[in-house]
Amino acid sequence: MQEYVPSEIESKWQRHWEESGQLDPEMNPGRSKFYMLTMLPYPSGDLHIGHWYAMAPSDAYARFMKMRGHEVFFPIGFDAFGLPAENAAIKRNIHPKTWTYQNIERMRGQLRTMGNMFAWKNEVVSCDPEYYKWSQWFFLRMLEMGLAYREYAPVDFCNHCQTTLAREQVWGEERLCERCENPVVKKDLNQWKLRITNYVEELLDFSGLEWPEKVKAMQTNWIGRSEGVEFALKVVGYEEQAFRVFTTRPDTVFGMTFCVLAPEHALVEQITTLEQQEAVQAYCEAAARKDEIERTTEGKEKDGVFTGAYAINPMNGAEVPIWIADYVMASYGTGAIMAVPAHDERDFAFARKYGLPTPTVIVPEALRQAVPDGDSLEAPLTDKASSVMVNSPGFDG
Repeated sequence: MQEYVPSEIESKWQRHWEESGQLDPEMNPGRSKFYMLTMLPYPSGDLHIGHWYAMAPSDAYARFMKMRGHEVFFPIGFDAFGLPAENAAIKRNIHPKTWTYQNIERMRGQLRTMGNMFAWKNEVVSCDPEYYKWSQWFFLRMLEMGLAYREYAPVDFCNHCQTTLAREQVWGEERLCERCENPVVKKDLNQWKLRITNYVEELLDFSGLEWPEKVKAMQTNWIGRSEGVEFALKVVGYEEQAFRVFTTRPDTVFGMTFCVLAPEHALVEQITTLEQQEAVQAYCEAAARKDEIERTTEGKEKDGVFTGAYAINPMNGAEVPIWIADYVMASYGTGAIMAVPAHDERDFAFARKYGLPTPTVIVPEALRQAVPDGDSLEAPLTDKASSVMVNSPGFDG
């Protein structure tokens, strides 16, 4: 029996498949079309098993669809713009273009030996002008349509390298820059954004999408569409200063006993009293060293610091203390929340920790005649079903 030599047999048939065009997509109007895309590799280093680990299922499914009679278009390319390529080039003291194209050439050869069905004739490289001119074209169309805009938002920033960093470039609990190993901070910078909120309904329409329920839930939570009320809270002693909050539970506003601003909120510095400045500054600096996941992880003990300032509850005129806490993100919603501890688990835990009042304003119908004292509650009353408003002058019932 003839010995099986993979390097000879496989290269022979791979060459045959390519030369005969068996895997090339055909624009046949009589056949159904199927577009398959796998994540394009970054040519900032060496190809490794992790690349093929992600590509193998895509390749298998593309073949499956072709065997079912579909005309499959399965392009490949290299995502060559970004900090990884720049960092690698700096480390090796060569031009990023030289480093990038050397890697692409090597990776292209390695990928071809895998026997995949990528449409190599349609290869794209994102740093080629012929490719990115279309990215620029799309951006200009979005700008013309009012979908692209600039806005200040917190980013990870390395003061030593004087550059923003992607999340994966911030190392460890110490949050160090991967390039220089100096501490990374949060910094507000003016950035370009796209108004995907204009397409909320389309993004939440999963009809026709055979996605797992878990993925649909992730998409829904990421979009974060909520129905509720947004209103302004005036700051005591500052006639012109106010901030806005959003709530899905306007029926609980009478129970607001404090409010919370994100550490990055523009008002923090302006309204913090002299007595609280040192504590607030220290807290804001500590928050700037944390990432979003660390700040908002479910189950994390919530902490904060009092600014010394008060806001006015517009429903009853009560003055409520303004706190800052890192679980409130400046980039989410208005960057400020109202807190109703008797009817929200997070607010309840925060109020208990800092000894803040917890008045009850919503109770089940069965408790209407014997409204429990909020300060004695062991857990918040969060069930809206069959509940009525109490301790809310003019709205009880």
